[in-house]
Order: sequence, then structure tokens, then C-alpha cells
Amino acid sequence: MDLAPTPDQRAYRDEIRALLDTDEVRAETAAIRTRPGTEGGLLDIYRKLGARGLLAPNWPPEYGGSGRGIAEKAILTEELIARGVPDIAHTLSIDIVGLALLLYGTDRQKQRLLPPIARGESVAGVLFSEPEAGSDLSALRTRAERDGDGWRLSGRKVYSAKTQLADFALCAARTTESEVRFHGITVFLVPLRTPGVSVEPMWNIGDERFNEVTLSGIRVTDEDVLGTVDDGWQIIGEVLGLERTGIEFQAKARRWLDAALERAATRGGELTPAEADRLVALDADVRAARLLAWRCVDDLHAGRSDEVRSAMAKYWAGETGREVALAASESAGLDALLAGDDEESTDHGVLEAACREAPGLTLASGTSEVMLTLIASAGLGLLA
Repeated sequence: MDLAPTPDQRAYRDEIRALLDTDEVRAETAAIRTRPGTEGGLLDIYRKLGARGLLAPNWPPEYGGSGRGIAEKAILTEELIARGVPDIAHTLSIDIVGLALLLYGTDRQKQRLLPPIARGESVAGVLFSEPEAGSDLSALRTRAERDGDGWRLSGRKVYSAKTQLADFALCAARTTESEVRFHGITVFLVPLRTPGVSVEPMWNIGDERFNEVTLSGIRVTDEDVLGTVDDGWQIIGEVLGLERTGIEFQAKARRWLDAALERAATRGGELTPAEADRLVALDADVRAARLLAWRCVDDLHAGRSDEVRSAMAKYWAGETGREVALAASESAGLDALLAGDDEESTDHGVLEAACREAPGLTLASGTSEVMLTLIASAGLGLLA
């Protein structure tokens, strides 16, 4: 396995950096960082990338991409996060919803929904988790019942990010009762700006708002079914598995650790030997997280997917990110509590935001406990 970037990939990274380092983009990113409580959705940065076919680089040109590979998509994610550009809307729209459409969508669905996302003009969301169905999506209770040539959807979804900004979302609903728990689930493309859809905030300590979404018998047609009726579990499993590389989590850990190291260097000699040793050890952990993540990217580039490797990468990157945020905040002391709009903050609130975001890294894209279970069972055969 050779993880060294190709000359074309180096050139692509340079192209992304040149765009993100312009004064205009720097100003927009700085404004986002210094306005706590605001949330990045449809950003001008996205539109600038989209206009060049760079926002969804691994998509075909006919859908707004540039026909590059998954490695270029990972490079873009790393560079956006390194500069503090909010990435949740990008990850949801491109990496999850976009991927699902590319794999399972009809030509009409792809032509209708993908180009606006690739241009940075539209956001898509995900409606999977429910009050009683988080990590175990097979227990979901949202129902879709036949209504002529369409379906009526009723149910409640929770912890849905960016839904208040999204135009549509992937929604998992049960269409058939079955003794096999994973059978009878269908994925729908649900328009969110329609009567019968209620989006209410679920406030949390992070910068990215969660939402509770209630579907009150909204009607969708067979044109809104993604893939095959009753076979939605395959879509959910494949898309989440392919998205679970750990790239974004290790990139966040890298940014937070770099902020802590930069602060220590500029303050000079404030760290105790124990604190310095801890940050050095975490630097090795972050580097390991990046290698694990890029191994998963290499797998996808080669057309293979290893759920155990993906679980390992996601687990290590998420847990490392949490440890980095804790160590960085402890080394910074009370300064780590200064938000981005505080004129005394030396890092534009990076560490303060990290303290609030880091715990979620062990939950998003599959909890650490689920990842460990997958590794123990599928990887080590311990739970057979």
C-alpha cells in the first residue's frame, strides 16, 4: 500500500489551498469563527468551490463534479477543516446524500438533485435516527403507507443536523412488517420545504444545531423512492460504511492539536514536562489516525471496502480527537474558555469550540461502542 500522493493530487491540494487562502475566503472564514451561535450553511466558500467543480470533485462532470477520485475528496475535507470552514453541511450533502444518489439514484433523481449541491446552492440532510432508534436503525418506527401511486410518511426523527437549511433529506421508513428486522425498510427522498414537515431545534453545546423533524402524513411519490422498496437497509449500511473513513475526525484533531502547539510556542515555556510529553504523544496518535483514515481512502480508491478497517479508523480518530481537545484545553487553562468573539482569544476560539465539539466525535458516524463491537465480532471473531 502506497499512501504517497500522486503529482496530480499534490497539484489538486495546491489548487484548493490557493483558493482557500485568498483574502476574500479568509475573511469569510474568520467571520464565521468570530460569531459564536451562528451556523454555516450555504457558504460563499462552497459556491466558489462549486463554480470550479471542486466542491464534489469525485462526482462525474455531468452532475457538477470534476471526475476526480475519492482521494481528492479527502484532500478537500482536510483543507476545509484545517482552515476552520464549517464542514457538516458539506459532509452530509456530498459524502452521504450525494454518494447514496450516485450509487442508487435514477437518472432523473441524479439530474434533479445533484447539480445544485455540487454548485454549493443546495444542502441535503439525513433523517435516520429516532427517539428509540439511534445506533439500532432496524428499530425505527417511522412508517410509509401506500397511498395510490405514492406513500404517506409519518414519524419523528431526532438529532438531524442542518435540516433547517436543507432542501431535502434521505429518510428511512418502514414499509413492510417483517420478522427479519432489517427487511422492510425503504429510503425516501423527502422534500423538507413542504406542508406536513415540522423542523424544531434541539439545542446543544456545539456550533452545529440538531433538529427534531416530525413528518405528519406527508405524501411522496414512487419517484421519491431511492433504490428498491423494502431494501433500504442495504443503502444505509453501504453509504454509512463508505462514509466512515475517519478523515474529517483526524483532520479536526490535527487542527486542534496544532492550535495547542502554536499557543505553547508563542507563549514559550509555559508547559510542564508532563504536559509537553502528553502533546507529543498525542501528535503521534493524530498521525496514526491520519494513516488509518487514508488506508480506508486507499481501499475505496481501489474499489474495495473493509468494514473492520473503517471501524478501526473511525474509532481511533474519534477517541483521539476527544483526547486532543481535553489535553489542549488543560494546557491552555482558562484561556481555553475564550470564545471566538472574545478579543483576548489568541486562537479565535478554536480550543473553546473544540471542547464543545470533541465529545460528539465518539458518537457521529457510529458510536465508539458500536465500532468496538464490530471490530471484536467481524475482525477478531470474539463475539461469535
